[in-house]
Amino acid sequence: MRSLLVITNADAGTSDEENLATALAVLREEASVEVARTSNPGELDGVLHRAGGRTVVVAGGDGSMHAVVTALHKRRELSGTTLALLPMGTGNDFARGNAIPLEIADAARLVLTGEARPVDLLIDEPGNVVVNNVHVGVGAQASRKATKWKSRLGSVGVGKVNLGKLGYPIGAALSAFHPPNWRLRVELDGEVVNDVDRPVLMVAIGNGGNVGGGTELNPEADPEDGRLDVMISRAVAPTAKIGYVVGLARGRHDERDDVVTLRGRSVKVSGDEFWLSADGEISGPERSRSWRLESAAYRMILP
Repeated sequence: MRSLLVITNADAGTSDEENLATALAVLREEASVEVARTSNPGELDGVLHRAGGRTVVVAGGDGSMHAVVTALHKRRELSGTTLALLPMGTGNDFARGNAIPLEIADAARLVLTGEARPVDLLIDEPGNVVVNNVHVGVGAQASRKATKWKSRLGSVGVGKVNLGKLGYPIGAALSAFHPPNWRLRVELDGEVVNDVDRPVLMVAIGNGGNVGGGTELNPEADPEDGRLDVMISRAVAPTAKIGYVVGLARGRHDERDDVVTLRGRSVKVSGDEFWLSADGEISGPERSRSWRLESAAYRMILP
């Protein structure tokens, strides 16, 4: 019988507990399951210490996935670990980008029947990991505003409908009214692909393609292909900004003449002070940050 270690948030709400119970009922039909509830990095580290080679099942959203991968990376145990995901977050972008079912019972069945395949990881120079996507510029500004609105709306809901999910589109809409421009140098594999004389609206670096609950920021990004995807938007004129936002909403922004899409293995962004959103976590301000791709960094159960 397979052995699974399911890690979940100790502060999860009632709806999450119901989803977890549904998933556990499916998993326990064919596997031995231990459930560990953690609320801080110290507790998470202690739980992973006793994983003992079991498949680690993350019951949570993008933030939970990021936290578990970060902890395993710091423990130098990531390469020898197989992970699975039960998507229980607000955005679930990693799940969306990897075709992991959002219906919790179907996701649990995938844990039992899916294939463990090697997936890539982004790592910056301080050693921080990015599981899915990192972006700077107006996208990070939208995420900062979205976080505030998500917090305000998170407790408002009727039944299974939680208004916290509206935080992402509200943040994007607020940023679209008056987004600034940034003068940034972008270097891909050591080659300058955008210099400070070409202002940008945003730069997105994708291991996965989805952000903000389903927006395909880097549509062609694939965490199994050994390449990171870079999207540079130069839509800085007022009308261009509107067109870019409309194109982004339709998933066709990468067809614009003022949008550049590239692939490589390392990228550096420097210039004007910027904030960044990495797997939905906001940090900054920065003036320089670089990322490299680590191919096949760990194994993930996927369809």
